[in-house]
Amino acid sequence: MAANRAHLFVFVTHRNVPYTNNVSERHRRPSVIFRKVTNGFRCEWGAETYAAFRSAVGTAKLDGASVFDTIQFVLATNPTVEALAAVG
Repeated sequence: MAANRAHLFVFVTHRNVPYTNNVSERHRRPSVIFRKVTNGFRCEWGAETYAAFRSAVGTAKLDGASVFDTIQFVLATNPTVEALAAVG
């Protein structure tokens, strides 16, 4: 706490900084619901793949880009995903 003390109350001096983390909580909510409904992931790569997918979808939405086009771009440019697709 002492090391980050100067950053704890930034919202008091900078009015454009929100005083809650509601935005972060709203972005996490779909992942939490998915985990609860499906009872979690059975393997590590499933959890990592879903996390990467949610990250790409969230970033696309924030940028106002097409989610479908973004996922296509990620799949076309990520060699790890291509290698997994070739194996599966």
